[in-house]
Amino acid sequence: MDFLTKELEQLKTNNLYRLPQTLELRQGTSVFINGQKYLLLCSNDYLGLSNHPRLIEASLAAVHEYGTGSGASRLICGSLKIHAQLEQGVALFKQTEDAAIFSSGYMANLGVISSLMNKGDLIIMDRLNHASLIDGARLSGAHLRVYPHQNMTVLKRILSSSSIYRRRMIVTEGIFSMDGDIASLPEIVDMAKYYQSMVMVDDAHATGVLGKNGHGSAEYFGLEGEIDIQMGTFSKAIGGFGGFVAGKKVLIDYLKNTARSFIYSTSMPPSDAAVSLKGLEVVQTEPEWRKMLWNNADYLRQKIHQTGLNTLNSTTQIIPVLTGSNEDTLQMAGYLYKHGIFAPGIRPPSVPKGKGRIRLSVMAAHTREELDYVVSILADITGRYT
Repeated sequence: MDFLTKELEQLKTNNLYRLPQTLELRQGTSVFINGQKYLLLCSNDYLGLSNHPRLIEASLAAVHEYGTGSGASRLICGSLKIHAQLEQGVALFKQTEDAAIFSSGYMANLGVISSLMNKGDLIIMDRLNHASLIDGARLSGAHLRVYPHQNMTVLKRILSSSSIYRRRMIVTEGIFSMDGDIASLPEIVDMAKYYQSMVMVDDAHATGVLGKNGHGSAEYFGLEGEIDIQMGTFSKAIGGFGGFVAGKKVLIDYLKNTARSFIYSTSMPPSDAAVSLKGLEVVQTEPEWRKMLWNNADYLRQKIHQTGLNTLNSTTQIIPVLTGSNEDTLQMAGYLYKHGIFAPGIRPPSVPKGKGRIRLSVMAAHTREELDYVVSILADITGRYT
């Protein structure tokens, strides 16, 4: 296995080596590492619901009722009442006919794309789509075309020459996970109708965040009923774990019979299903968390702009601070860490080469004092990255 040692050494040389940081404790917007307290600025727990009393209570109640594990895959004996309730809850939340839950968002994307698309089909993706969407496309065997990020002109050009394919699917994220901008869904939907293409939206970072009621991208743009496939996760703003797909009943029936990541995976632990179901409820009944999140995100972005740092085209709770090289990215992350801020550097392959960044993720629970402190530390090193 000497080749592994050599490849790991090459990663270290290129400043691409990673090790997970072990958190001893997380309390709201703070984490403890090696006994030291740090301000958390990289969590996807946007609304802070993972520590919400109602979600914790739901988890404990489900463990007492069902036990800790589901015991089997969904099509054997792993379909519990709480799973059916969660799928019904997702369908109501997303305003679709039906929904299917998966063990993770990654598994949802793999299962959907690889089961719906095949050789002779065309998948068209935004260049900045998540790795799970790309892997699903590769697994499907369909032809893959990629358009530059948010470039509707190139997307139209690809669609205009796509008539030779049996099926066409446009795949985009709702909120892009590394740039923090929102997909041009109205234009995508219009083109999809004209060129008879399906539309799949990965709403992992938009579910619970976008829209008047937090329902996601479709609600945000007034496109309810216009998106063929809505995928999302419970592990971010919802405060739980797992993924889902929502759409027409015929789509969900088809996926439950053909998506390998659904068929061959042990079903979600009942406590996770109960937490996610309660999280969907809290998102709709306690809108103050979403309001706090947007206020914080707008405030922090405005303050960072005043320092001259580049936040790309972010308009959401994900605020990238562009650094460039791997070395500069690690240096900025290290400087933040030294000053009590936990926000690891993002490097390839998570982002394109030369587009390293600090990906700041705002939470509803962040105080203005905490956000002001982050800006003050960033301002100390502004000159190197402007």
